[in-house]
Amino acid sequence: MKLELNIEKLTSSALESVKSLKWWSSIGQIVLGCFFVAVAFVVFINPYNMVPGGIYGLALVLHNLFPSIQVGTFGYMFDVPLICTALILFGGTFGGRTIFASFITPGIMNLLDYLVYPSRAAIEALDPAQLLGGQINLSEHLMLAAIIGGCFSGVGVGIVIRNNAATGGTDITGMLLHKFAKMKFANGVLLSDAIIVLSGLIVIGFGVGIDGPGAGVMLSLYSGVCIFVNAKVLGYTIDGASRDKLLYIICEKHSEEMRNYILHDLDRGGTYLKAKGMYTDNDKEMIFLVVSRKEVRNVQQKIKEFDPHSFVVVTDAYDTFGQGFKPFPQEDGMPTE
Repeated sequence: MKLELNIEKLTSSALESVKSLKWWSSIGQIVLGCFFVAVAFVVFINPYNMVPGGIYGLALVLHNLFPSIQVGTFGYMFDVPLICTALILFGGTFGGRTIFASFITPGIMNLLDYLVYPSRAAIEALDPAQLLGGQINLSEHLMLAAIIGGCFSGVGVGIVIRNNAATGGTDITGMLLHKFAKMKFANGVLLSDAIIVLSGLIVIGFGVGIDGPGAGVMLSLYSGVCIFVNAKVLGYTIDGASRDKLLYIICEKHSEEMRNYILHDLDRGGTYLKAKGMYTDNDKEMIFLVVSRKEVRNVQQKIKEFDPHSFVVVTDAYDTFGQGFKPFPQEDGMPTE
C-alpha cells in the first residue's frame, strides 16, 4: 500500500512539473552531473583500478572478478534492489529525481565504455593504453588520474545534489543503517564506503580471486587521494566559493545607528537575543546576524565605529534558507538525517 501511494505521488508530481521550464532545466543539470560522474569513473578511475568507495567502486571490484560484466551493469545490479527497498521503506520521502539519477548514471557509464574503448576485449581489460587510442594514458601519472577523477566526480555529484537528487548507492545504505541500526546517516555511508575500499584492497591490491599479482597497497593510497579530492570538490560545488557568515554581536547598548545600518545599508534583517554577562551579571542584547562573506569586513568596521568595546563572534553558516538567501529545499530531496 505504501509503495502504491508513493508511486501515485511521484506520478502526480511528475505530471505537474513536466510543464515547467525550471523542471526541465533541473533535469538537464542532473543529466550533466551524472555525465561528469560517468566520465570520472570510465576515463580516470576504472582504468587504473582505484576504488573510491560507493556502489561504482564495489562494481569495479566485482568487474575485476568477473571481467565480462561491465562496471555500469554491476551498478544496476546494486542500485535497482536498493532503490526498490528504499521506495518500500521510505515511501514519499524518497525522491523521483534520485531514482532518475540512479538509473541513468550506470547507463551513461556503459555507453561511454563503448565510445572510449576500441573493442569488447579492451572494455573487459579496462586497458588505459587503449583508452581513446592511448591519448589519455595516465598509467605513469596515477596521482594526476586520482585528482582529475576526484574533481569530475565531485563536480558531478555536487550538481546532482544541488538539484535535489542523489546518485543512490551508499547513500541508500546509509539511510537503511540509520533506520534499522540507529546509526547516523553520515556514519552509515562512511562504514559502507570503508567496507568497499577494504574489499578493493583485498581483491585488487592483494590479488585475491583474480588472475595475476595484485596492484599493491599504493593503489589504495591513490584511491584515498581520489576520495579526499572528491569530498573537497563536492563541498565546494554544493556550497559555492563563499559561504554565508553568522555574526553574534554583543554590545552594552545597541545604537539606532547600528540598527539602521543593518536594515537599510545592508538591507538585511537581524534578531535581538537576550543575554547576560557572566562577569558583570548585567543584562545585554545580542544581535544575531547572517551576511555574505564579502559583507563581513564592512560590518566589522561599522561595529568598531559604533561601539569599539563590543564583542563579535564570526562563524560559518553552513546553509542559510529564507528571504535574501537560498530557497528552502524541495520536498523530493533525499533525506540525510
